[in-house]
Amino acid sequence: MQDLLELFRLGGFVLPLLLLAAIIALAIIGNRFWVLRRARIVPAGLVERIAELVDVGKVPQAVKQLYESDTPLARILLVALQHAGKPRELIKEAVEDAGRHEMAHLDRYLNFLGSIAGVAPLLGLLGTVFGIMHAFAAIGAVGMGDPKALAGGIAEALITTAAGLIVAIPSLLFYRYFRGRVEVLVLATEKDVLKLVNLLAGGKS
Repeated sequence: MQDLLELFRLGGFVLPLLLLAAIIALAIIGNRFWVLRRARIVPAGLVERIAELVDVGKVPQAVKQLYESDTPLARILLVALQHAGKPRELIKEAVEDAGRHEMAHLDRYLNFLGSIAGVAPLLGLLGTVFGIMHAFAAIGAVGMGDPKALAGGIAEALITTAAGLIVAIPSLLFYRYFRGRVEVLVLATEKDVLKLVNLLAGGKS
C-alpha cells in the first residue's frame, strides 16, 4: 500500500487521470461483455419457432413469444409480423428501420472506449513532458551533482508513459474485439430476420 501511494506521488497529476480512464474502460468492457452475448441478441432457434407458429396460423402465439423474448431480434421480428401480408420490399424496409434502431444500441460506448485507447498514450506523453521539465528544473536548482533531485522527474516521466500504454493497449484490443463482435451479431440478426421476411412475403414482390 505504501508503495502504491509512493507510485501515485511520483506519477504527478496525470496518473489519477489515467487511473480514471482505466476504470471507465474496465466498466465499458464489462458492460459490453454482458450486453453482446449471442443469447441476449440473437437467441438460438427463436426465428424457427416463430416461423413454425406463423406457418400454421398461430400468429398471436408468435407475437406472445416475441414479447416474452424481448431481445433485439425479437423486436425486429415483431415489426416484420406487423407488416405481414404486405409486399416483400415494404416488410424489408420496415425491418431495416427497426434493425438500425436496435443495432445502434450494440455500438453504445464503443466510440468512447476507442477514444480512451487513443487518448491514454497522449496523457502518458504529457506526463513524460512534465516529468522531464521537473528533472531539468531540479538540475537548474541543485546542479548535476545530486542524482536524487533528478529521480523524481525521471520517475514521473517513466511511470506516466508506462501507465498510458497499460491503459491504451487493452482498450484498443477490446475495442477491436467488440467491433468485430457487433458485426457478427448484426449479420446473424439479418440472416434470421430475412428468413421470416421471406415467409411473411409469401412470394409477393
